[in-house]
Amino acid sequence: MKVIKPKFPITPSFIIELIMIALGSAIYGLSINMISIPNQLTDGGLSGISLLLFHWWKVNLGFSTIILNIPLILIGFRFLGKKLMIETLWGTICLAFFLNFWRLIPIINQLNLEHDLLLAAISAGLLSGLGLGIVFRYNGTTGGSDIIARILQQEKDIKSGKTFFIIDVIVLVLSLSYIDIRHIMYTLIASYIATTLIDIVQQGGNKAKAVFIISDKYEEIAKMIDLELDRGFSFLNGEGGFDRSQKHIIYCIVANYEIQAVKAIVLREDPKAFMTIFDANEALGEGMSYNRKKRNFFIRR
Repeated sequence: MKVIKPKFPITPSFIIELIMIALGSAIYGLSINMISIPNQLTDGGLSGISLLLFHWWKVNLGFSTIILNIPLILIGFRFLGKKLMIETLWGTICLAFFLNFWRLIPIINQLNLEHDLLLAAISAGLLSGLGLGIVFRYNGTTGGSDIIARILQQEKDIKSGKTFFIIDVIVLVLSLSYIDIRHIMYTLIASYIATTLIDIVQQGGNKAKAVFIISDKYEEIAKMIDLELDRGFSFLNGEGGFDRSQKHIIYCIVANYEIQAVKAIVLREDPKAFMTIFDANEALGEGMSYNRKKRNFFIRR
């Protein structure tokens, strides 16, 4: 008898992903029910469309979430692959479930912060950012505009950010039918906070700075970076564009809070040095994502 193996294995890590996607969906659903609806804050994407249908015709949030996502998920199976769509389907089902579940708990729907919309916006941004960040960190989505954006980027080379922006603008304009511009502005504050927190949660907070330093005193600068910051570095070979002279380039990764110390070292050792600093979305490895040796704060080696 021929045994048909699944195209992707059901591993313990995959089960953990499903559990964490459910947890993130629960937190996101809580944010919508506990803060967004009572305080008339809207959302972007298909969640915003579900809120529109709820305020226009009292359509059940969970029901509209499922109905709106079904055609997108079916299309996604063709273009984006089975594993991603299974996780997306799971995220959509979990979100729909928790959107209805939280409404059954009376105290959840009574947090009215109309007297302090800034607090409501901050709370909504933190909760939704945490929830969606967990979902994205574990390779899931809650469907909606994310599917549309991925398909358009893959098939038409349209950047995801542009797709999200267009959909969100349309939803926010339509939302003016039941909330005023003041609530829209607080919604934008919530969205900014949520987007920032999503990046932090999704990437594990390992953001850093990448530094390139061109200097004739590269050895002295590198030595001070090692002694004062306990950071590693690499030497790269370069060539001057005008005089074709050989240049030594220091490349190092430091934590955000260490960048001022790097600037001070470079200025002290070689005021004529050329330095560029870039954001590193994520830094993994010894000293960044792994534990570093603890040093006495008061001792400079």
